[in-house]
Amino acid sequence: MIISASRRTDIPAFYSDWFFKRIEEGYVLVRNPFNFHQVSKVSLKKDAVDGIVFWTKNPEKMIPKLHLIEDYAYYFLFTLNPYDKRIERNVPEKSHIIEVFKKLSSKIGKERVIWRYDPIILIPEFDIEYHVKSFKEIMSELYGYTSKCIISFVTLYPKVYKILEKIGAYEINKEQKLEIAYRFYEIAKEHSIKLETCAEELDLSPYGIEHARCIDKTLIEELSGKKLNIGKDKNQRKFCGCDESIDIGAYDTCLHGCIYCYANSSISTIKRNTKQYNVNSPLLCSKLTEEDVIKEREVKSCAVWQTSIFDR
Repeated sequence: MIISASRRTDIPAFYSDWFFKRIEEGYVLVRNPFNFHQVSKVSLKKDAVDGIVFWTKNPEKMIPKLHLIEDYAYYFLFTLNPYDKRIERNVPEKSHIIEVFKKLSSKIGKERVIWRYDPIILIPEFDIEYHVKSFKEIMSELYGYTSKCIISFVTLYPKVYKILEKIGAYEINKEQKLEIAYRFYEIAKEHSIKLETCAEELDLSPYGIEHARCIDKTLIEELSGKKLNIGKDKNQRKFCGCDESIDIGAYDTCLHGCIYCYANSSISTIKRNTKQYNVNSPLLCSKLTEEDVIKEREVKSCAVWQTSIFDR
């Protein structure tokens, strides 16, 4: 199986010590986000985990301890956007994050650090010209440190619609998407970086942009030397291309404060949850109760064959 760490929160930025503790213990407990008292016990042992995908805006604290997972296949989806504190309230300065990106890439290789420019939001201050200029500037900084960039256009989820509307955000129309895609592609091509879209209905293949698989079994196969019998994840959005994975994060625990985030519902809920954070707990930002029902999730490697690097 592939572990997603995590669509629901930024584990590398805020909970890396907890994650490494779970690796050491060999398992993690995960609450069902739709049924609070239903808890799954998920193995994190090497013989069950085919790969790990990290989603993050700042993995700086995790970098010194990556040797603890050197026996696992893993890669990072690293989000780096051009927004200020109005939109990404608690994300460190971009110049610093760019240096973190470079440090991570230099340590583990550019193929294992995928840049996400996500989501693209249009408001008067951040119009198409601003995004094109910013994309080019960041691309120039990251040249040689990544081989792929995944972009997406903002989705006005009900829980974030009002706050995004206050800053002038709106649904991006087809013509605007096509213009952004074409101009981004030209920049990416100049830097020999592949450009893909995340969960996008619009076909941009005429512009050389394919649909992404953020959870990508092919990349895990390349990193691990294993052929994986894993299908498409049916529990994601309609146009999501991700392969199946098990997410070990928890909603309402990310402290970045991005106003476009679908994974947080309110500041008060985040504060309540994060107060329960315990690095030694098998649950992230939560405590077991008498009402909880723990079921061991049947997980095993999806490898159908394996080639050792020593056989090559």
